[in-house]
Amino acid sequence: MLIDTHCHLDFPDFAPELAETIARAKARGVGRMITISTHLSRFERVKAVAEAYPDVFCTVGTHPHHAHEEAEPTVDALVALSQHPKCVGLGEAGLDYHYDHAPREAAQRIFRIHVQAARETGLPLVIHTRDADTDCAAILKDEMGKGAFPALLHCFTSGRALAETALELGLYISFSGVVTFKNAEYLREIARDVPLERMLVETDAPFLAPVPYRGKRNEPAFVVDTARTLAELKGISAAELAIATTENALRLFSKMPQLDAAA
Repeated sequence: MLIDTHCHLDFPDFAPELAETIARAKARGVGRMITISTHLSRFERVKAVAEAYPDVFCTVGTHPHHAHEEAEPTVDALVALSQHPKCVGLGEAGLDYHYDHAPREAAQRIFRIHVQAARETGLPLVIHTRDADTDCAAILKDEMGKGAFPALLHCFTSGRALAETALELGLYISFSGVVTFKNAEYLREIARDVPLERMLVETDAPFLAPVPYRGKRNEPAFVVDTARTLAELKGISAAELAIATTENALRLFSKMPQLDAAA
């Protein structure tokens, strides 16, 4: 079994066939999916998807793209919303200097608010970071110095230095379909070196469909293809990769029921 640790099932892309999308994933052995919040103001929609499907879970938070659009979250609000039984994490929050949609100061401030909520709840923070390696590493080091918190770098496409910092701080690293792209050899080299016990797999659907679906709408079923590439890079079977990443996901997202306790 695989777990797609990052998808966006509440997005309009899936509205016409959400049940079919989830069924296709399960048919390929994707037993669970985590649909990720990007707007705190739209958490009800994210939560509704998780409530409707037993094997779908969710997070709560504000994406850095929207840090200037959304009302600034409070730690108390994030903590309260995260108490929902299907909510297993915070975020996605972080930094994005590639698009710079939001002022960097606002994104950094909201990133730290999410960190504090993760620290208080013990739920993992899903971190989005793009072209912001230095500042992301600095914030992670500073915040870890205030008290440990669980977290992962999702859809990792950053440099080796940030990967090493994250691993030193105890974070997990999640790889998406980007690792299958022809021009992503640098990323495959990093993936080879990430310890298997810290590796997660995701789609970031509807974005970043892996080869052989590149250019199409991504969906959770395609996490199988990304996992296959990661298994090849690690020199193990696809089954071994699935077991390891599923165990990792259950360890990090510990609020999800363990498999032997699942309905």
